[in-house]
Amino acid sequence: MIEYRNLRIALLGAGSVGSQVARLLLENRDELAARVGAGLDLIGVAVRDIDAPRDTAIPRELLTTDASTLIQSADIVIELMGGIEPARQYIQLAIASGADVVTGNKALLATHGPELFDAADRVGAQLYYEAAAGGAIPIIRPLRDSLAGDRVDRVMGIVNGTTNFILDRMDVEGDTFENALAVATELGYAEADPTADVEGFDAAQKAAILASLAFHTAVPVESVHREGMTTVTAAQIDSAQKAGYVVKLLAICERLVDPETGIEGVVARVHPALISRMHPLAAVHGAKNAVFVQAEAAGDLMFYGAGAGGVETASAVLGDLVSAARRHVAGGPGTGESTHANLPILGIGAVITRYQLTLIVTDKPGVLAQIAGLFSEHGVSVEAVQQTVATASAAGSASESDALTATLVIVTHEATEAALAATVAAVSANDAVVRVESVLRVEGETP
Repeated sequence: MIEYRNLRIALLGAGSVGSQVARLLLENRDELAARVGAGLDLIGVAVRDIDAPRDTAIPRELLTTDASTLIQSADIVIELMGGIEPARQYIQLAIASGADVVTGNKALLATHGPELFDAADRVGAQLYYEAAAGGAIPIIRPLRDSLAGDRVDRVMGIVNGTTNFILDRMDVEGDTFENALAVATELGYAEADPTADVEGFDAAQKAAILASLAFHTAVPVESVHREGMTTVTAAQIDSAQKAGYVVKLLAICERLVDPETGIEGVVARVHPALISRMHPLAAVHGAKNAVFVQAEAAGDLMFYGAGAGGVETASAVLGDLVSAARRHVAGGPGTGESTHANLPILGIGAVITRYQLTLIVTDKPGVLAQIAGLFSEHGVSVEAVQQTVATASAAGSASESDALTATLVIVTHEATEAALAATVAAVSANDAVVRVESVLRVEGETP
């Protein structure tokens, strides 16, 4: 048997994930070589500052600030710098030089994925990105390869560990959003500026990647409907518990038919939602992630695990590295991305879902009938109503402050998002409604 030459590996970035990749690659060099059929030589690690402190020590002779030269000397380039530039420039350089690329850069793939995949396809290179959407969870390969012959109808998941930690703590410990965020920051789950997580930007980038894979259609991140979870209150969590639900920030990608045009298309959305405590996603606690896939032939599939963390994410990166190295040993061009279905991207108005509305209304005869009439006018059927008489209203004027109010919790049957949104607008404008306390979509099975 002819031995294959050692493969030259370049690593860009030595943060929490990159430093763990370097450590594992050096420590497990012999074992990885046995799996690949060729040695894997880490020839350098490109960093901005050679003297910066790192989680894991990297031999100083491997560190360099000259990323371009390092890239052009490599067979496989691992990009773990994050951000758009210069990561995009470096990946383009790597592809142009004939190298395969492994990346965990969700922001870059969500915004520039198609052009990078096209560039790799033109030269027969391969772009691997298992770590970009679910950390250690193997979800990219199952969607791209294992389910390539099936029809995926829906992908629904918890894809951000920070938000899941916060919402889970609010549910289990009874914390407010602010207190739960403070704990998440103290434990290192949340950044000093948590906007990307709590406003859903991170989850939206991952949703764009998952939707593109699941439906073989390029889904730009700008088309993902996004709502953050900063407005979720302890009262909403308590109401959800009483009704048999839990609140999660969900990324939902689905194939559906637009009820107005009859056209089949794709919708991707990120928002807080109620999900039955009987649903598998309800049991995802702490900073864990999970993705629930519904396919025509395979049925329901669940992928669960760590969605972040240096060593956990490094596992996914090294899995891609082994795949890339095996391809070099076996020979042949890379396989292009299957994004040729070109399904239209539909707006969220086409989604069929259910709502739970919490309304504060004046407590007088006929109010419930008025509200029910507004739902009926917009073609939305009410599934359940719970009414609680409250104390005096704090709505504003002296006369209003003396009026009794009632809390109505209304759960609808399924309807289009457009019809439900119009109903909420009409209810909000009704004189008997003091305020709309909350609006949450209901996903998954009914408890």
